[in-house]
Amino acid sequence: MLGENTVNPEGEFKISFGYECNAHNGCSCMVPSGFESLPGKIPKNSSFSRLSGAALSANATLANTNICNGVIGAEILPSWDSPNSFRRIPSSPTLSRLDVLSSSLQSSMSNLSCSPPTPSPPEYDYCSFRSMSAPSRNEGFLNAMEVQVAGGAAGEDRVQAVCSEENGWLFCAIYDGFNGRDAADFLAGTLYENIIHQTRLLDCDLKQDVTGASNVFYPQGPFQHAFKGANNSHVEKPPTGTFDKNNSSIKKSINNALVHDSSDSFRQGMLDSLQRALSQAENDFLYMVEQEMEDRPDLVSVGSCVLVGLLHGMDLYTLNLGDSRAVLATYDEGSNMKGFGRIKPIQLTDSHTVDNELERSRVLSDHPDDPAVIAGGKVKGKLKVTRALGVGYLKKKNLNDALMGILRVHNLISPPYISTEPSLNVHRISKSDHFVIVGSDGLFDFFSNDEAVKLVHSYIMSNPNGDPAKFLLEQLVGRAADCAGFSMEELMNIPAGRRRKYHDDVTVIVIILGINQRTSKASTWV
Repeated sequence: MLGENTVNPEGEFKISFGYECNAHNGCSCMVPSGFESLPGKIPKNSSFSRLSGAALSANATLANTNICNGVIGAEILPSWDSPNSFRRIPSSPTLSRLDVLSSSLQSSMSNLSCSPPTPSPPEYDYCSFRSMSAPSRNEGFLNAMEVQVAGGAAGEDRVQAVCSEENGWLFCAIYDGFNGRDAADFLAGTLYENIIHQTRLLDCDLKQDVTGASNVFYPQGPFQHAFKGANNSHVEKPPTGTFDKNNSSIKKSINNALVHDSSDSFRQGMLDSLQRALSQAENDFLYMVEQEMEDRPDLVSVGSCVLVGLLHGMDLYTLNLGDSRAVLATYDEGSNMKGFGRIKPIQLTDSHTVDNELERSRVLSDHPDDPAVIAGGKVKGKLKVTRALGVGYLKKKNLNDALMGILRVHNLISPPYISTEPSLNVHRISKSDHFVIVGSDGLFDFFSNDEAVKLVHSYIMSNPNGDPAKFLLEQLVGRAADCAGFSMEELMNIPAGRRRKYHDDVTVIVIILGINQRTSKASTWV
């Protein structure tokens, strides 16, 4: 049963932003007070209609990210954070600022062994993206001149959303930091740019493959065709023999033949690009830790779970490290699509904790000579998560040695103990799919997948223009207060830090699928 909405947002929701667009008129007048209307035509290949986000803090954090000579905290993050509204920015606003980091990173990659190296073609180096010129419309998979961004921090969590109305794609990410927010801040300032870079390399590779296979130049790039093949029941075979590459009918024939084979390879290439971008972020972050740990030895224990969702066309890509989740809400076959049928959750991500028997078995098998690899229900007695970015002291001996006394892990026999190998998935959106919940583990401390999906579904059915992520967090506060024996007001009056006893930092994004109406809202509760 749905609880009452008893939390007064005035004074509680310190940061809120959003926009609403109407697919028919380009811009809707249905804009809540304080929300900005961003005009724009809705592209035909967009597969989501609304985005709602909210975050609730519980941990106290100094939030004094000073790594990278302060560039992350002082220059890069302010360009991404938008506490009051979605706002338009250039597609890659921080590339020039990342130039500051590149000189120190150029020589670092060969010295790092904590994560697999990031492969690059010979004509690119690891930091080449940091000095690239402004993007053009046809450069890469996420091709846009400008994007809309929103995001912010709540405790040790960070939430980030990047949307291109122009091309109909959505990037969203939750970085659930622990032992400090430095790793989450670093991810918020760099991972999206890493992904942009890797998808541009993928674009170049596909252009070369297509050109080599057909001897035909494609001015629009292969990405313009990659998502069209699924609907083509008939694929023409290219003609044999000598032909004129400027012949339009031959171009069309070869395009159709290549599309049939390209969609699966493209999706795999996209997943590989996400993984390489994450590996780059891991290498960069741990190198920074090595440079800073003399002044800040605490950085060797700082880490973050990572959950990324990338929606383009009808494909939803997910990448995760740790225990955050992406849960799809979909109707059973034969259900009434008007909202009266059965809706069920499908978890799109894996849970990387010692409580997951598969993960526990993997960790044990990876360290057969260590009898204490799991102690007290945690990896080396320190972490419940088995995969995460950062936490260098569980990955490299010299970083562990930077810690003093009881903080140091004794008998670090066979590092790394925490993996940076992400779980990757691509889901093809169907007519039965209704929405996706992307949330940090704090949400699932109180709700099962099924409970979260039913709460959001019931709310959407009765409040089609409401904010389901904010509503879900209000339900969480009510449940946490009941468990603690407090009223909701009493619980929220407990200062951050002390309130961590009753709930974790919680970040939620709800993506409502469909193209009937475009609405976007987000808020951060601090």
